[in-house]
Amino acid sequence: MDYVVYKITFPNGKIYVGKDIGGQGHSLRYFGSWSNKLVAQDFSTEQLKDFTLRKTILFESEDKDEVSRKEVFYIDALKSNDPSIGYNRTYQKPSF
Repeated sequence: MDYVVYKITFPNGKIYVGKDIGGQGHSLRYFGSWSNKLVAQDFSTEQLKDFTLRKTILFESEDKDEVSRKEVFYIDALKSNDPSIGYNRTYQKPSF
C-alpha cells in the first residue's frame, strides 16, 4: 500500500500540506488535520455553507520515512507554513 503526501487547496487559494501514513493510502475520507478554527476565521458563515476543497497527491511511496521527509520538503517548498499562503501554522521542521 502506498502512503502519500497531499496538498489541500481551499477556496481562498491557501493550502495545507499533509501526509497519510495511517494505512489508508489514497483515502477519500481523510483530508488532514489542519486547525478548523484557523480556517474558519478566513471565511464567512455564508461562504462555509458551500465549501469546496481540492486534494492533490504530490508524492507516494511504500516507505513511511520517505513520505515523512517529502512532507517536510513540500511544506518548505510550497511555503504552506506562511500565514499568507497556507494553514501549516503549527509546523516545525523536524531533524531527520
